[in-house]
Amino acid sequence: MTARKQQLLKRHRRHKRIALLVALVVLALAGVLLAWWLVPLLLLLGWIAHEAWFADHLFYAPGDDYRYHFPPGTPRLAATLESDGRLRLDEPLPPGETLILELRIEATLLGRLCDPQVWIGADRQDFERGVAGLRYLNLSGQREALERGELRLRGRFCRLAASGALLVLENPDYAQQRLMVVAPHADDAELAAFGLYSRAAEASIVTLTQGEIEADGYRRLGLDATAAARLKGRLRSWDSLAVPLWGGVGQQRCVQLGYYCLQLPAMAAEPAQPFGSRESGETDIRSARRHNPLPLPGDADGQPNWHNLVADLVALLEHFRPEVLVTPHPELDPHADHVAATRALHEAVARSAWKPSTLLLYANHLHDNDRWPMGPAEGGIALPPAIEALPADGLWSPTLDAAVRLDKAMALAMQHDLQGRLPAKKRLRRAIQRVLAGRRWPATGEDEFFRKAVRRHELFWVRPLSGHAAVGAKARAGI
Repeated sequence: MTARKQQLLKRHRRHKRIALLVALVVLALAGVLLAWWLVPLLLLLGWIAHEAWFADHLFYAPGDDYRYHFPPGTPRLAATLESDGRLRLDEPLPPGETLILELRIEATLLGRLCDPQVWIGADRQDFERGVAGLRYLNLSGQREALERGELRLRGRFCRLAASGALLVLENPDYAQQRLMVVAPHADDAELAAFGLYSRAAEASIVTLTQGEIEADGYRRLGLDATAAARLKGRLRSWDSLAVPLWGGVGQQRCVQLGYYCLQLPAMAAEPAQPFGSRESGETDIRSARRHNPLPLPGDADGQPNWHNLVADLVALLEHFRPEVLVTPHPELDPHADHVAATRALHEAVARSAWKPSTLLLYANHLHDNDRWPMGPAEGGIALPPAIEALPADGLWSPTLDAAVRLDKAMALAMQHDLQGRLPAKKRLRRAIQRVLAGRRWPATGEDEFFRKAVRRHELFWVRPLSGHAAVGAKARAGI
């Protein structure tokens, strides 16, 4: 996936350079042949057009099909879209709460300027401008309307194929099992799984890093770079312990391990070598562990190394005894700390006397589309781009009612890293997109995650943990 992303990124940049060169030639000709004042006017109009329609980071072709494989035996039902938009199935709907509709979508001419939308009853799921390929709509929560033959689909700025296939995936309610949510940084647990952990019978949350880097915003308080990073690390460590209480998870079930942001991959490469903070100057993880509810192996020497991280996770597995682990998707979420977090967890499971049964994998970032989930807050979550096929995992997509969505938004608002004003350039870009492209952002917060994460669904890939040998093989493979 990384190689393909690099190829697409090179192509994207090449196309932009060609477009810029053509634009400069046109501007020069306009200035020479028509009038000099056309040059600044056309420059302004070109910049506005770029901000409105061409500023998205999309590193694949909108005409590419998404490629998903599902576990063997997953029911796949032929589905037909009637002339009035009703979705009809040719056979009875088997048991299963997670419903995914595979359907071909093609943007209209306006769908190259405005976001193509598919309305599923009262739900809305958006796709890439210029979309022309196979996509996967999330119909979870719509089962009753579908069984009654009352579920209607309609496209706006796009055309929907007359036929598709419905995938039906059946899962237990994992909220009724003991959960451990692994968060590489404060806020990852809330972004991915607030709805899940806030209704769980028994949940624990383990945050691996302090999240102290990129602290320039705190320098306005008169702090130098080192002091700003230390303050940010303290605040985000506090967030990781305090915010889960809003979702019913008390401090006695929250742990902050205190490792340093963006150092997990280096730790994995040299397991015995300590890696201190890049910005705060700190090298002892015990400074962030004062409020943890239990002692851990890394407390002995405070060294930020891989051996301590894995030993800490082993101790937490054996203490909390989770049946289900919630952790970043190692093939889909490219953030280096996220990949390393799941790798460390696999190694810990392989070494632990306690063996969970299930992984629920989440993605808070993507390789090639920084807007997914696309569309406004409160809509559903369609499956993300998979231009290269992912492992054939199951899917579980629980629904969040309006009250839980509001609580989730407020949990995000408590996170220090998601607070504050956007830079002026981004505010101006949003104003242009609001007027010219019809995009909307929620009132709950300015950070993009308030739009991305507060949705009708949460989405998890389901991967069984089938014993010590399989887990150890995954750990050795670095996944």
